[in-house]
Amino acid sequence: MRKSIKFSFSSLAAVIVLMGAASTCRSEGTFENISPKQAAAEFSEKKAIIVDVREDNEWQEQHIPGAIHIPLGQLKARLSELEAYKNSEIITQCRSGGRSAKAVDQLKTAGFNNVHSLEGGIQAWEKEGLPLK
Repeated sequence: MRKSIKFSFSSLAAVIVLMGAASTCRSEGTFENISPKQAAAEFSEKKAIIVDVREDNEWQEQHIPGAIHIPLGQLKARLSELEAYKNSEIITQCRSGGRSAKAVDQLKTAGFNNVHSLEGGIQAWEKEGLPLK
């Protein structure tokens, strides 16, 4: 009886580990995060654009100079504004990373291939001491 209980717990642990690994692979396939420092370097070298998907009041409070502001709720309707950047690197950014991940999914669905989410959002950008307006 003890051997079968040990086996059951071992099997359960293995299944949990495999499920976690599969979940990680799925989420990594959806989008890639980019660190604030790497994003700043690529943005300053004009290798990428930043799309801020926060709401208007958040944008007015502070934003990354030169970023394009399109709130997440308006992104699908305003995709034409980004058409010129379809083959460029696009970095989406919000407050902490949740909305920008959704923006990445929307952009990829619309045919934008080189899209990343700013890891930690504007909070991480600010923590790194990077420029804000």
